Amino acid sequence: MTEDMPAEKPRKPSLEEKRRMKSAARLYAVQALFQMEAGGQSADKVRAEFENFRFGAVIDDVEMSEGNVDLFRRILDDAVMWQGKIDKATDKALLESWPLNRIDSVLRALFRAAGAELVNPATPPKVVINEFVEVARAFFPDGREPKFVNAVIDNMARQLRDDMA
Repeated sequence: MTEDMPAEKPRKPSLEEKRRMKSAARLYAVQALFQMEAGGQSADKVRAEFENFRFGAVIDDVEMSEGNVDLFRRILDDAVMWQGKIDKATDKALLESWPLNRIDSVLRALFRAAGAELVNPATPPKVVINEFVEVARAFFPDGREPKFVNAVIDNMARQLRDDMA
C-alpha cells in the first residue's frame, strides 16, 4: 500500500455472520467453563487463552470460527457471578436422583452457560434454549442429550425468569 491510498475499512459482518459468531461464542463459553472446572483455572486465564488462541485460530488445518467476544465474556462473567443461583435452578430442573454433581461435566458447563444467558434478559429464553440445544448436538451428535438439554433449560428458564420478575 502506498501513502496515497487510504487504508481499507474493515467490512462489517452480515447478520448471518453475526449469528454464527454468537453461536460460536456460546460453544466457546461451554468449553471454557468446562476447562475452568476440569483444570481448576481462573476465568481470566481461560478467557485470555480462548480470545488469544482459539477464536479464529487454525488448528490442524481447520479454521476455528470467530466468536462474538462480548457475548463470550458476558457468559463467562455471568456464569461465575451467578453460579450458585444457576446451579440451584439446574438442580431443581433435574430429577432428584440426578443432582448437578452427578451430571456429565460438559453438560454442567452447558447448563451454567445457558443459565448465564437466562439471568441476563438480553436474549429471549427461546433463543437461549435453541442455541444450547445446538451446542449439545455438537458435543453429543448421536445421543439423547439434546432432548435432555431442551427440557432442563426450558425448566431453568421459567425458574430464573420468574426469580428476576
